[in-house]
Amino acid sequence: MFEEQSRSTYLGAIETLLSVQYSMNVSYTTLVDDIAEDIANGKLKAGDRLPPQRQFAYERGIAASTAARVYAELLRRGLVVGEVGRGTFVAGEVAPVLPALRLEPFDGRIDLEFNFPTLPDQAALIAKSLAAWLRPEKLAPVLAPTTQRRLVEAGRTAAAFFASERWRPRPENFVFAGSGRQSLAAAISTLVPVGGRRGVEAVTYPMIKGIAARLGVTLVPLAMDSEGIRPDALTKAHRASALNAIYIQPVMQNPLGLTMSEARRDEIVRLVRKHELMIIEDLVYGFLSDQVSLAAQAEERVVIVDSLAKRLAPGIAVGFLYVPSAMREKFAATVRTGAWSVTSLALAAGMGLLADGTAAEITRRKRADALVRQAIVAECLAGLRIDADPRSYHVWLHLPEGWRAEALTAAAARAGIAITPASAFAVAHGHSPNAVRLALGLPSHDDLRTALWRLAGLLSHHDASDMTE
Repeated sequence: MFEEQSRSTYLGAIETLLSVQYSMNVSYTTLVDDIAEDIANGKLKAGDRLPPQRQFAYERGIAASTAARVYAELLRRGLVVGEVGRGTFVAGEVAPVLPALRLEPFDGRIDLEFNFPTLPDQAALIAKSLAAWLRPEKLAPVLAPTTQRRLVEAGRTAAAFFASERWRPRPENFVFAGSGRQSLAAAISTLVPVGGRRGVEAVTYPMIKGIAARLGVTLVPLAMDSEGIRPDALTKAHRASALNAIYIQPVMQNPLGLTMSEARRDEIVRLVRKHELMIIEDLVYGFLSDQVSLAAQAEERVVIVDSLAKRLAPGIAVGFLYVPSAMREKFAATVRTGAWSVTSLALAAGMGLLADGTAAEITRRKRADALVRQAIVAECLAGLRIDADPRSYHVWLHLPEGWRAEALTAAAARAGIAITPASAFAVAHGHSPNAVRLALGLPSHDDLRTALWRLAGLLSHHDASDMTE
């Protein structure tokens, strides 16, 4: 009897793991095709109600933004209809099933979802910097293993690049990883034990949730105001049950675009010292501002997480941490054992671009470009409530009465525009604002203007009754 129960428990666990693995790997296109097939073979009949998007996302183990894309594509194909307040239903007259979405071209889609700032000439600038690698004698050392000597040299290069009048980082405090996400995972893994608690902004970078879940860390949402986390919320959360660390974005916060004032920075530093907490400071958008790291005020309490993906290009896969001197070896060991080490090729490319002035030039141009894109937003979405730092590559659009974030996400997808609803950024389920984030960095200026005019046109119709929920 005991053996049968053990076998049943084991098989149940395997089934659960396979289900989780499927949900992690399945694409939204596969989900669309599966539902289309169910409609075609009669498993789903005309008039059947699909679950709400949030429930669908929960059941399939996917992000709310992915669920919105599934429902939007079903709408585009004419397979479902949406009624605000009632739900999404299989269409009465089922249209012929279109070819699998994964076989269809994506021409015409304007991406305001993924935020990788891209300049028309950045590839040419990077190519010029890396041109010497065409010679075998120059390429051979780059392809060699990453030695400790090369990491030390990279630390010196990074320290020189990030030095300013207000802060001079120590070369020996840099630890390099394969990406910004890997740097973030390494920081959390080092500072927060399995079962530990980490304070985060109530609305924050979505990948935080997935990383925390895989590392067995509990996220504690901290209430925010117009400058970021509130000091009283931090104190209250820590008193309720001790936090191990907090994760914040004090500069160009994603998605809200907030930047902390000096007074707020001072107060947060005072509290982490008082409560003996560590700060994981995400500075991935810091290159758009002259604001220095919190490490300039409290180097012993701050771990900086950053990367070159947005500053330069996603293909320059270099993430790095700047850590307190006493913890440097601990962080380096975490990166090694977590298989998060930077590759030799990426490290050489990244440090070369920092050293020869290319990174500084691309940074200068992206700062100017961000201002132009924010001006396009102000022109096209005039009259709507928008929160943004005027120097940033994203904006937070509050929706007018009659619209919900998921409905606009679906309607925008039908219009060829990808955006992200607030629910993707909310740490606690059911507590997301009625807003969407618009990422400005990928499209050309003309495409950005086109997408924003389309969104403005959608939002001018206050009756969203023909949209999915």
